[in-house]
Amino acid sequence: MPERRLSRTRARVAAAVGASALIGVTAVAAGPAGSAQAAPKAPAKAPAAAADCSAAYRIEQKLDGGTTWRMCWHYESKAGLVLDNVSYQPKGEAAPIKVLTSAKLGQIHVPYDDGSNEYDDLTGQFFAQGLQQLDPAECPGGTIKTVRVPGAWDPEHPDVNGLCATTRARGHAYRMGSDDGSKVYQMQGKDLLLYTVNQVGWYEYITEWRFSGDGTMTMQVGATGTLSPFDYDAGDGRGWPIGKGAKDYATSHAHNVFWRLNFGLDGSPKSKIEQYDSKTTTASGQKPKTKTTRTQVTKELAGDAAAARWWRVVSTAGKNKDGHPRSYEIVPGHTTKFPGRSYTRHDVYFTEYNKCEQFASHNLRDCGPGAGKSVDKWVNGQTLKHPIVWVNIGFHHIARDEDQEPMPVHWQGFQLAPRDVTAMNPLTPSALSDHNGHTEEQG
Repeated sequence: MPERRLSRTRARVAAAVGASALIGVTAVAAGPAGSAQAAPKAPAKAPAAAADCSAAYRIEQKLDGGTTWRMCWHYESKAGLVLDNVSYQPKGEAAPIKVLTSAKLGQIHVPYDDGSNEYDDLTGQFFAQGLQQLDPAECPGGTIKTVRVPGAWDPEHPDVNGLCATTRARGHAYRMGSDDGSKVYQMQGKDLLLYTVNQVGWYEYITEWRFSGDGTMTMQVGATGTLSPFDYDAGDGRGWPIGKGAKDYATSHAHNVFWRLNFGLDGSPKSKIEQYDSKTTTASGQKPKTKTTRTQVTKELAGDAAAARWWRVVSTAGKNKDGHPRSYEIVPGHTTKFPGRSYTRHDVYFTEYNKCEQFASHNLRDCGPGAGKSVDKWVNGQTLKHPIVWVNIGFHHIARDEDQEPMPVHWQGFQLAPRDVTAMNPLTPSALSDHNGHTEEQG
């Protein structure tokens, strides 16, 4: 670990051990030791078939509107929190709909603008071992679960109260006024929220996983903490003056966050990938016309976002009640693409499943001669039978005065939006339940 990062980490670890804050490191995966804080309401016991894990590893939450999310979790020595067997059961569905076999961070790549440093925070900077203790006030109305970080630096204190499972308001789930104005159909939604905080050097990463009543999943990482006091040497146009006058320039840098998603729609890994592109044409004296075309992605792909382009992962094993194949659309958030490395030059990757391929850069496993150590090297023409989805969202951090101190959280992430998972909005009120397809007033 470079000295500029090691200094704070060592101080934090020493303090943590003394106060039983309990940080650990290992090369194998592990899971929870129990729950540290009791929830205000005891969760309902999950059905035996809901998730293939013990109660300590299981999360189940029924949200307003009747939707239930179920999943398992474990904690890995490099990626940190991993979610397993994620399923979604809206009201009216007789059984849970399997969505994801696993989901986790795939890397946090941090290059500095002046070329002085470049980090792979998951595989090279002890991200998982920096799991932080959570205060009960950080998890209102929820449960803080105890995480056993594998191979703890202090073997006598291997546990961290570090995973919050709670619900959080998200505002309007929908709103629609009736034709005559006599009624407003509206609902204030809540999400199931899971998060951890991992400290790497002077940064603290808040990794959030949100699950909404309408089937939407939101994955995002928020960076906070403080600016490194060692990185005030950017007087060459690669930094920003912080503090009085124009003396101290904090070095600018990027955070390129990757997620690795292993879909299991309707219980099958054999999903299809589709790309959609819309093109608008104009002709004199006519209104503009837009045509959307679909391209089947049958081989591995390094994909680049465009203004009118999107991708979806399509089930081959299940359809909704309208007879349409279930799918999830990938909805990237704002991103700043970093061109400095081959693996950060693309927004999404679709690769054929290989157990060896776990991290988007600085992959630690030996995948064989010529396999490469980054995700771009794994796009080599294989037919997609069991696609793995990698999403890359970049943030260029040019420091500002307001970053001191603590630094306001800056977020980067994406959504997985349900597309034809259910025949209608799963939160539709009963009075509108017959409004499916083309409806006309009868007169």
